[in-house]
Amino acid sequence: MAEYGFVWNERLLLLVPSLEKEWEEHTPAEQARLIERWELSRGRIPDLILNLEKIINAKQAELFHEECFERCCALNKEIAEYASRINDLQIWFRMNQDLEARRHS
Repeated sequence: MAEYGFVWNERLLLLVPSLEKEWEEHTPAEQARLIERWELSRGRIPDLILNLEKIINAKQAELFHEECFERCCALNKEIAEYASRINDLQIWFRMNQDLEARRHS
């Protein structure tokens, strides 16, 4: 699924910006539309992070009781991947501040 200036990120389950030209090359009207569209997508990030945190908590609880070394390693790998997704989502969430700063400069 692709929309003007946005692409679907399957790993993050989110439409993320993918601009084909520099921000400054967009007209003010295009910038406003992009920011508006991004705000809709960005608004989903806190819920996505919350869901990933719940998964991590469940995996950690499973890890606490797991006795099989190989399964512990697999669980740790899964936890690290979910934590990496949260980190990426937090970076995308903060991106709005960068866009707004550019918009008003």
